[in-house]
Amino acid sequence: MEVRVVVPALTTPLDPFTYTAAPARVVLGAGALQHLGREIEALGARRALVLSTPEQAASARHVADLLGERAAGIYAEARMHVPIETARGAREAARRLGADCAVAIGGGSTTGLGKAIALDAVSASSRFPIVAIPTTYAGSEMTPIWGLTEGGVKRTGRDPRVLPAAVIYDPELTLTLPLGLTVTSAMNAIAHAAEGLYAHDGNPIMALMAEEGIRAAATALPPLLRDARDIRARSDALYAAWLCGTVLGNVAMGLHHKLCHTLGGTFDLPHADVHTVVLPHALAYNAPAAREAMARVGRALANAGRPATSAPRGVFDLAKAHGAPTALRDIGMPADGLDRAAELAVQTPYPNPRPLERAAIRELLQRAYEGVPPD
Repeated sequence: MEVRVVVPALTTPLDPFTYTAAPARVVLGAGALQHLGREIEALGARRALVLSTPEQAASARHVADLLGERAAGIYAEARMHVPIETARGAREAARRLGADCAVAIGGGSTTGLGKAIALDAVSASSRFPIVAIPTTYAGSEMTPIWGLTEGGVKRTGRDPRVLPAAVIYDPELTLTLPLGLTVTSAMNAIAHAAEGLYAHDGNPIMALMAEEGIRAAATALPPLLRDARDIRARSDALYAAWLCGTVLGNVAMGLHHKLCHTLGGTFDLPHADVHTVVLPHALAYNAPAAREAMARVGRALANAGRPATSAPRGVFDLAKAHGAPTALRDIGMPADGLDRAAELAVQTPYPNPRPLERAAIRELLQRAYEGVPPD
């Protein structure tokens, strides 16, 4: 029997806000990949460079076969955190093959590589559109955020021209996603939405999408733990990725994402795992200054059948109950890197509900390193 808890809506005065909707075309449903040719044609593109990681080269070849003569070639070299060398290689391949668009199949690394090409290729008079086909729940496909890693430092930025022109969400392509990556990827999506709830430039529309995205992601995980090929649950998880990614693309990032970019880019830690481990501790850090956001996260979890004593603890327990890592030391973080991570986290000021305090952030990292549940 499905358990659904309905908590009374929060009642707060409506503060003034500005919201600019970003253009997005989303095709979601089992078998949606069949519409890829139609989407390329709608863009007015003729030659698509198909991108993937080395592990998903077979999927890239399948996409190229579907495109037929519209496929300019395949570049199956996407890597986590988009190393600058990989980006340069992809840009050169696009030029050499005469590609005028990219089809990125895979997770955030592949979409990020497409963005790196677009960032270099676009000008006032030309664009390099991306069609994203997500096979994880990273949400990068719904954001204008790009990231490049060079010399052990990850730089990020926003540019509306790198936002994918179309996104195809086909749950059939996620049926073989390993359970471990399924859970951490869904937690990554939850992180996007949770931090969006206390962003300084948030608005009521993003808050609604964030809360629903968290609920959908948390709802999808239990059935996938029982049957990783549950097509309805896979659809719910992609729906959550869409919502949570949209939130991330429309609001500023705070402490959680800054920490994850630092840890991932500097210490080469797996992206989704880092988000999973850090999120409950970042929420606990900000909780005293973001009470309404924590209430919304708690309500979303409750409506997914997972009531908790606090939002940070609820997120921690959700990850742990589904076998996700909960300690930085278990995903490759060196203990002697914690001081450097804390320093990097406070070097450049950015909006965050609670002021950035080096000592408190160092303590946050220690707890995350040890896997201690948040208070």
